[in-house]
Amino acid sequence: MSKIFFTDLDGTLLTSDKKVSPATMNALKNFTEAGNHFAISTGRALDSAKTVQKENNLFFPGSYLIAYNGSEIYDCDTGKDVYRTGVPFDLVPEIFRMAKEYGIHCHTYNNDHIVTPAEDEELTYYRRVIHTPYIVADDILSNLSDVPCKIIGIELHDRAKIERFKSAVEEMSNDRLTLLFSNPYYLEIFNKEAGKGSAVTRLAKHLNIPIENTIAAGDEENDISMIEAAGTGVAMINAVDAVKKAADVITKTDNNNDGLAPILLNA
Repeated sequence: MSKIFFTDLDGTLLTSDKKVSPATMNALKNFTEAGNHFAISTGRALDSAKTVQKENNLFFPGSYLIAYNGSEIYDCDTGKDVYRTGVPFDLVPEIFRMAKEYGIHCHTYNNDHIVTPAEDEELTYYRRVIHTPYIVADDILSNLSDVPCKIIGIELHDRAKIERFKSAVEEMSNDRLTLLFSNPYYLEIFNKEAGKGSAVTRLAKHLNIPIENTIAAGDEENDISMIEAAGTGVAMINAVDAVKKAADVITKTDNNNDGLAPILLNA
């Protein structure tokens, strides 16, 4: 029976210079050549996940890209979505209004661009790694052809301020959204029906693979749901404490020292 390996990118599969090391790549090849599936599961947009896939030659048969924290599941073999959802249109303007009120940078995404009301320090910081082109627009909705898979809030200097924003949006959304931090600065906002954990169960069902044959690895708060959903949940040794607490296994080495290789070789 085939297995599926779900992995976060930053801090997990990728080294600090955004590469997949040779030993980890060899383990991935062995895993997929045995007939198993590989799924990148990231908070990043789909185009950014594709860029990582291309830069690191992560092209294996039966691969999937899970983008926007589980809001989009993309079949690499067919070039089509298996699943897609987004932040409901009626909530989008209110989230951006509240971001302005609380002094938080916010942006979202259409098929080709980041869409943001402001070109600021936070956008510059975000685009150090994410090179997606951007549109600056006051009217966010006019630049969206479909519900956006996620909205991200960024605050580089004051965690308490973005925590206040998070609480206000959670109250406003009336349990229709999930809000999670993907690192100390980035607040991920997405449909309650999405999430990396939901993507684990959806893709396993789609491929008719028992949940006990799924493995999921991560390091940050937005990875906890998939670590809990998978048959085997793996926390990187460099993970935050809450991720380690949720996991079945903690790697012996970090993302810069092939932490995932033994997990894959023993799967």
